[in-house]
Amino acid sequence: MLRMRTIKEAAAELRAMDEKTAITEYAIRQLVLSGEVPSFKAGKKYLVNMDALLQYFEAAQSVPPQPIEHKIQRIPVRVRW
Repeated sequence: MLRMRTIKEAAAELRAMDEKTAITEYAIRQLVLSGEVPSFKAGKKYLVNMDALLQYFEAAQSVPPQPIEHKIQRIPVRVRW
């Protein structure tokens, strides 16, 4: 059986699992809108599969962080005479 929740309910359920979670409704909404987490629209609301959402965050833990490349760019200077 699919455990479908609205974005608000999904955030509340995650908060119930971990009181100090940093995952917000906004973060879940962005994942839904980008298509990274499967969902479907019912009227005005998006319904999120809780199992898929939890699986997404579990998979994110196992991916090693990518190093950040710092590129210094020279800013062109315009001199008016």
